[in-house]
Amino acid sequence: MVYLIYGDKDFLIEKEMKNIAKDFEDINISKYDLENTNIKDIIDDCETISMFADKKLVICENASIFSSSTKTSIELENYLNNPNSLTTLVFLLNNDKIDKRKKITKLIKEKGVIKEFITNENPNTFIRKNLKDYKIDTSTIDLLIDRVGDNILTLNNEILKIKLYKEDNIITKEDILKLTSKAAYDDIFKLIDYIINNNKDKALETLNEMLKNGEEVIKIIIVLAGQIRLLYQVKTLYMKGFSEKSIAETLKVHPYRVKLAVQNSKKYSSESLINNLKALADIDYGIKSGKLNKDLALEMYILGK
Repeated sequence: MVYLIYGDKDFLIEKEMKNIAKDFEDINISKYDLENTNIKDIIDDCETISMFADKKLVICENASIFSSSTKTSIELENYLNNPNSLTTLVFLLNNDKIDKRKKITKLIKEKGVIKEFITNENPNTFIRKNLKDYKIDTSTIDLLIDRVGDNILTLNNEILKIKLYKEDNIITKEDILKLTSKAAYDDIFKLIDYIINNNKDKALETLNEMLKNGEEVIKIIIVLAGQIRLLYQVKTLYMKGFSEKSIAETLKVHPYRVKLAVQNSKKYSSESLINNLKALADIDYGIKSGKLNKDLALEMYILGK
């Protein structure tokens, strides 16, 4: 059996995983991080007969191949078409969206089971509900979303942090800046600008600064691709006459992010955005398939432009 389990309700995902894992001994359970593991190694494990029991469980965390433009390997597609009946393979993704158009997602739906555990809440509503005992104005909520993103799981973690350290019930912009962890979005916009405009020195400087601040290469690629994709989608819809409000509703993205994307997308051509998006997909695939060095891939991409 093959599962794809995704969503932003991590406690429900964890509960579902415990339910699946209860039928397996610990010695017959393997765990992998798809961001750091060659997919071929995972497939080899799935196809190998367990020495200790008739069945085994293989868990693959951070399965962003189902939510991003990342190319998937032919080996994985071949395995899904003919999976080992003695192996239960589970892909886990802490994200409220998957790309249902991708071939790999369609294969999972056809050959296995897709389970979603998502919160269908607007980020503003979620923040206000979880901070109902605190005073926080609209502009401060916008700052929180701008700083950490609009993913419900991330917002929940940052709200818990605010509650832990906040001594009174008034939340200010200074509190948001002091208590929350900034997502990579600000630096990502700079990096996009330098890359598309072929400013190699500034692009490398920004990339190295992000790495020094603890950002992972794979995460930078995913966020970079996500922002470029958003810029392309927003630009396309805006040129068709969509308002910012209707774009936010169509893409199911927070209005503030759409507003920023509209402003930034005007600086780039649709062709340059789509070309860079394809290049990043190739890099992501190259790293995950073991063909590219993770630590050098982005730098080589920037220098090769």
